[in-house]
Amino acid sequence: MFDKAKQMYQLQKQARELQKELRDTEIEAKGGHGLVTVVLNGELKVQSITIDPSLLDVSKKHELEQALVDSVREGLAQAQQIHAEKSQEMMKQMGIDIPGL
Repeated sequence: MFDKAKQMYQLQKQARELQKELRDTEIEAKGGHGLVTVVLNGELKVQSITIDPSLLDVSKKHELEQALVDSVREGLAQAQQIHAEKSQEMMKQMGIDIPGL
C-alpha cells in the first residue's frame, strides 16, 4: 500500500513539474512570409501576436487574417508536438509504455 501511495505521489509531482515546464516553454511561429509572429506557450495559450505595419492597410485585411491563421496553426502544432514529447518522456521514466504515444 505504501509503495502505491509513493508512486502516486511521484506521478503527481512529475505531472506538476511537466505542467510548469510547458507553461514556461515559448514557441514562436511566423505566418504571412514572416509578417505575423505568434508566441504561444506549451499549454497552447497565445502569449503575444506581432503584426508588421505593412499588413495594417485595410486593403490587406484578408492577407492579415490568413497570416494570423497560419501563425496560430503553426504555433499550435509545435506546442502539441512539444507537449507529446514531454509527456512521452515522463511516462517512459515511470516505466509506462503506451503504443502510439
